[in-house]
Amino acid sequence: MNPYEKKRRWKFFLLIFAILIGIASVFYTDSFVKKMEREEAIQVQLWVRIQERSMFLMDNDDFSAVVQTVKANTKVSVIMVDSVGVITSFFGLDSTKTIYPSADAKLDYDSLYFVRQLSKMKMQHRPLDMNILGSKYKAYYKDSFILTQLRYFPYIQLIVIFLFLLTAYAAFSSARRDEQDHVWVGLAKETAHQLGTPISSLMAWTELMKSKFDAEEDPLIAEMENDIKRLEIIADRFSKIGSKPILEDHTVYIVISDFIRYFKVRTSDKVKFSITGDEQVRALLNIPLFDWVTENLLKNAANAIENEGSISINIIENLAKEQVFIDVTDTGKGIPRSKFDAVFQPGYTTRKRGWGLGLSLTKRIVENYHSGEIFVKDSELGKGTTFRIILKSSLRYEPTTA
Repeated sequence: MNPYEKKRRWKFFLLIFAILIGIASVFYTDSFVKKMEREEAIQVQLWVRIQERSMFLMDNDDFSAVVQTVKANTKVSVIMVDSVGVITSFFGLDSTKTIYPSADAKLDYDSLYFVRQLSKMKMQHRPLDMNILGSKYKAYYKDSFILTQLRYFPYIQLIVIFLFLLTAYAAFSSARRDEQDHVWVGLAKETAHQLGTPISSLMAWTELMKSKFDAEEDPLIAEMENDIKRLEIIADRFSKIGSKPILEDHTVYIVISDFIRYFKVRTSDKVKFSITGDEQVRALLNIPLFDWVTENLLKNAANAIENEGSISINIIENLAKEQVFIDVTDTGKGIPRSKFDAVFQPGYTTRKRGWGLGLSLTKRIVENYHSGEIFVKDSELGKGTTFRIILKSSLRYEPTTA
């Protein structure tokens, strides 16, 4: 199992575990809320029965204290209405409001407040029937403030936990990326440093061979020099990792054509190359780094072609957005849609001896150093894949006026 698959599997297990914890929390709180609902319903029933008997109980000093205690410990808001639905009394609501006009300046006459409260109560619970001195009444009630809070508590708790985990994940991911970048930069610069000495030696050996064997025009030595120059370019690429590269204005078609000319003689004859599209479009590029991007895409395309096939590059200019589209299409084995993002992850590879770093480096070079985008535009198993690079055009167009 490659590192990316292992990491994705761990993320999946942790996500499932977090979901199970959240569901368990919601179910436990819900059972607790239902228990409180039953207790509050019993409280209201007791309050109703005492209201029905209060006229008789209050006359008895032995029971008057009990009646007051029960009323004082009832935390549920109640509204009583008569047989025609008119509000007659209330309990547990805002004590500064009244359903009748009052001469008391401290009381606020707000009949709409009680209408709204009654509407909420009707939506929450069925009323309890009351019989006071032969008259029929109904008692409506709503959940206490504590019970209402408990209903929403697990969801608020889950949101807070989610935000905390999201913040922690972002912080750790940022720290991990910084650490990875530091390792990448150190490794790249050390590689460039290590390549410097043998490259210099190879350059000296080729000069010695040309002078000793009078082989100035020998095509084999010329090819050796081309490969040495290629090694110099590779060392230069590694030395630029971690530093802000200098971007210069270049014709995209010419840059890609020059690299294909070098690359295709070092690839199987069964793979055919073609480049089409706009030959004049220009963009700000760093040639050594952008050649690296092209090389990685072409190598992956060539490796995806098992027998005979073709690799085509199409350059398109989007005038409206002042962008350059570079589509690299092969006729290889294709990529599953579920892997479109995974192919750019470090360590992801389908080859037994691959390191899975090529496309990851490509993405870094395009996005971090050229301020562009790269993604899998389209792919079909058994038919091929198209990668798209989007760069900012260095040409500016002024709208024409009539």
